[in-house]
Amino acid sequence: MTYRAPVDDILLALKTAGGLPAMIDKDLLAGLDEDTIKSVIEEAAKFGGDVLAPLNRVGDAEGCKLEGDKVTTPKGWKAAYEQFIAAGWSTLPCDEAHGGQGLPEVVSMAVGEIWNAANLAFGLCPLLTQGAIDAVTAHGSDELKRIYLGKMVSGEWSGTMNLTEPQAGSDVGALRSKAVAQGDGTYRIHGTKIFITYGEHDMTDNIIHLVLARLPDAPAGTRGISLFLVPKFLVNEDGTLGARNDVKCVGLEHKLGIHASPTCVMAYGEGEGAIGYLIGEENRGLNTMFIMMNQARLAVGVQGVAIAERATQAAIAYANERKQGSKLGDKSGAMTEIINHADVRRNIMTMKAMTQGARAICMATAGQLDMSHLAKDEGERAQAAALAALLTPIAKAFSTDIGCEVASIGVQVHGGMGFIEETGAAQYMRDARILPIYEGTNGIQAMDLVARKLPLEGGKTVQKLIGQFKQTVAELGASNLPAFGKTAERLDGCIDALIGASAYMGKTLPTNPEAALAGATPYLLLFGLAAGGSYLARGALAAVRDGGGSGSAEQVALARFFAENLCSGGAGLAASVIDGADGVLSLSPAQLG
Repeated sequence: MTYRAPVDDILLALKTAGGLPAMIDKDLLAGLDEDTIKSVIEEAAKFGGDVLAPLNRVGDAEGCKLEGDKVTTPKGWKAAYEQFIAAGWSTLPCDEAHGGQGLPEVVSMAVGEIWNAANLAFGLCPLLTQGAIDAVTAHGSDELKRIYLGKMVSGEWSGTMNLTEPQAGSDVGALRSKAVAQGDGTYRIHGTKIFITYGEHDMTDNIIHLVLARLPDAPAGTRGISLFLVPKFLVNEDGTLGARNDVKCVGLEHKLGIHASPTCVMAYGEGEGAIGYLIGEENRGLNTMFIMMNQARLAVGVQGVAIAERATQAAIAYANERKQGSKLGDKSGAMTEIINHADVRRNIMTMKAMTQGARAICMATAGQLDMSHLAKDEGERAQAAALAALLTPIAKAFSTDIGCEVASIGVQVHGGMGFIEETGAAQYMRDARILPIYEGTNGIQAMDLVARKLPLEGGKTVQKLIGQFKQTVAELGASNLPAFGKTAERLDGCIDALIGASAYMGKTLPTNPEAALAGATPYLLLFGLAAGGSYLARGALAAVRDGGGSGSAEQVALARFFAENLCSGGAGLAASVIDGADGVLSLSPAQLG
């Protein structure tokens, strides 16, 4: 089926969760206005629907091919990428000093959703390049910026992130790749990296790898890791490409999904060693890489929203076409479209509400990131940075879990046909499954939320965000709109459950960290429900204030459904957080088998 970007829904999330009007009112966006941003998103919608979406099924069926050390992407991929960079899409969020357009993060994430909904496997390439650009911009030397940033920003050269090794998955401190200083400012890199997305491909002339490795005298663990820029081709003084570097792809992974995205095994230094250039300080590479990873975590959360949106559109289209059973009360016995059946409608409402709730969380995170850079007041920037840090693990984990859940429900709506590849529903489910694993598994995100983010500012950051949620409940109550039903009551109950669970975590983490971490995953889900419900309610209230109409009726209905049907589970999740640790830890690892 075709993909149509939900421009109105994205714009509503930008305004009500992402804080776009406030940034414009404070003159933080260098003269940008809502009409210009709307035009950008509408043009992205055309490109995603017309160019990228038609290649999604082709890429899944054909996949990538490795011959020698060269990877060929599926038919149409390279031409689409050439159109992508010719249109300037890669430059949107980048610094104008390096050829970028300087648009805010909220716009970058909005457009990123469109690329990934249209074609998730394609969207991964610019996503990773952007992360590499951010890392080089933040900590690269002036020389590295001069040589590499212009071509990376334009999209002529792509970028990768090289962390994982065969013996070291999420435990980055266990990596063994080595870097040896050559005395001329360069280093020779030796090692093997696995699961490197777009580590080799035929869409760009050069690929810029950011590689974590250890110096010979580096301390053990994460304190002894440095970050290096390792180009596929070395670059001459005049900017032209020089000799091939000692790095190559030696294998392609055969995967459950995202078949058109080459996931590579990369060998560094099978000869004299790959030439690399230090980014930042020696033994401080993980700090620099986290710039790339944090941006990528939010971007992967947006991918969860994207695949959920695509699966939802497909399910709605099928439910409006497929006839089965009679409409309740119809004595004629005529078959009806399955969307008329109450349980199918519940499934679709669940898909729509989850997708829009997750979108709002991601936009809220992006908006705080923008404010952390753009706000004129130092205190406001610091507060926004803390809120962005708190929201990032929720945006990543909640949204990617929802991507899987919504894609699974989409298969269910299709019934037996959902299990058949031709409908596309199965591909969305397969593609979505990697997202809770990318950029730190969702369990790691939950532990990060509990152990690192809740204690921010002595808990004041969490309190501030919860205070915003409570303000939305108060506005719901003041609206006196019957169409909201029990939205305020159910949302308030979910927020109260979050308050109780947060208090438990704050008390338990210092004294019994294992018990606190045993409840980290349900705690993150609870936080996501409270946040998603609050942002949807805020969006619905704004839609009503803007004049009502069919759009506001849909937003009110989705906010109500989310609160009455999803947020109602908040109390049970809080009980799992507060009372569930003993059950989680009751069997030893040996007893578990």
